[in-house]
Formats: sequence, structure tokens, C-alpha cells
Amino acid sequence: MAESPIDLYDTRTVGVTGDYSKTAGSSVVVITSGLPRKPGMTRDDLIETNAGIVKSVTEQVVAQSPDAIIIIVSNPLDVMTYQAHISSKFPRTRVMGMAGILDTARYRAFLAEELNVSPKDIQAVLMGGHGDTMVPLPRYTTVAGIPVTELIDADKLDAIIERTKFGGGELVKLMGTSAWYAPGSAAAQMVEAIVRDQKRVFPVCIKLEGEYGISDCYLGVPVVLGKNGVEKVIELKLTEEEMVSLRTSRDHVIEVMNVLDKLSQ
Repeated sequence: MAESPIDLYDTRTVGVTGDYSKTAGSSVVVITSGLPRKPGMTRDDLIETNAGIVKSVTEQVVAQSPDAIIIIVSNPLDVMTYQAHISSKFPRTRVMGMAGILDTARYRAFLAEELNVSPKDIQAVLMGGHGDTMVPLPRYTTVAGIPVTELIDADKLDAIIERTKFGGGELVKLMGTSAWYAPGSAAAQMVEAIVRDQKRVFPVCIKLEGEYGISDCYLGVPVVLGKNGVEKVIELKLTEEEMVSLRTSRDHVIEVMNVLDKLSQ
């Protein structure tokens, strides 16, 4: 709050612990609740504890803000989005996970560092699960409209893709806990796109219902984000190799979803 006169904004921030009534009537709710990763942990190691937390928080959100759009940041992201969706009983367009924006930002940052260009000029798309099986798409990566494959050797690009896949783990090792600054910025971008009805195109985790030949699985795909939440799922034309990678990512997410289902029985 003390920063507002300096940066000239009028937003009020109210800190509350445990009193969900203070959130009543929210248009957008961002759920970050859950245990953070520690060195040596994967996102999937958090499933049992964080599923219970996300379920409880989601039920409170629904009770206080039945028309809200829910954005999940808790890990394991794809499966926590599944948990929030089944707990809320909201349409899929109003329950989504923040992952693709963050993964894409890391990919763009690593490319910008290697190419010595501004990350603002790099456009990219990542799909699939938020984890080691994410699917970067070099064919859809450009630098000011120039295909990235014309600017960087294949070996260097492959190394950047691998670093992106394990970027979260890299930060956990350095900081001893999960990242928070970039995920917060990514979630804020999503919120702004919704409340300002910007129709932004972002990679977002959502339940697929036949898109890309995949159903009943929560994966990151490019969507149009506006005041109604996910207003359109964009289906890119993928090569067979890219589809194989996307199906591999799907299989991993479904495997973890099945673990959650067994824990819920």
C-alpha cells in the first residue's frame, strides 16, 4: 500500500488470514495455496498434501464467489487444476492453470540470453504438462518474425529446450524453495487479460474435450483469454513428432490424475 503514491495506482490491498468472507463476490480468484517444492522434490511429490489444500480452498471460493474465474498456481499444476475443476463444478472455461506463460517466459529468457536480443521480440508457444514433459515448439518460435531456427544452431536450441523443461528445478536448487516472482507476474498477466477483456492469446492449462484428439485431460494449450475466462481453444497444426510429444505429456498427466483419484477414494 505504501508504494501506491510512488507508482501512482489506486488499488487497495487487504491482507486477511482464513476469513474467506472478505473475498466474497470476487471476479477472479488465484489459488497459490500448497506446500512449495524443496530441493530433490518433483512437482508430483506434492500431490497428496496440496490436493487436500486446493480442494478446501476451492470449496470456500465457490461458496463466496460462485461466478468467479479460478486460476490455479499450486503444484503439481495440471492435476491441481483438475482438483479445482471437480471441486468447483464450474465449466472448464472458468477453471484454468497458470503454467504455460511461466514456461514460455523462461524459454524466451534463455533464448534472449543466448541470442543477445530483447525477450520482448521473442514469440513462442509451449504446450503440454507443467513439468519435464512440456512440449516447446521451435517451429512456432520467432524473433521479431524471424524463425528462431535461422538464428541459432540446433544443438544450442535443444540445450535451451532442455533447460526450460527443468527451469523450475534449477530455481529450487538455487533458492531452496519454489519460484514466486515470475509465477506471480504470469498470474497477474492472466488476471489482467480477464478483467480488461483483452482477448490475449496465452498457453493455459485447461481440460481438453477433443482438442488435439485428447479428452478428459488437463494440459497447457494456447487459448484466447477474456472476460468470460477461456473463450477459445486454439488448435495448432502439429507435426507427428510434436503430437507424439504431446501424447507423452498427456500420458504423464493422466497417470498423476489417476493417483489423485485413488487418494480420493
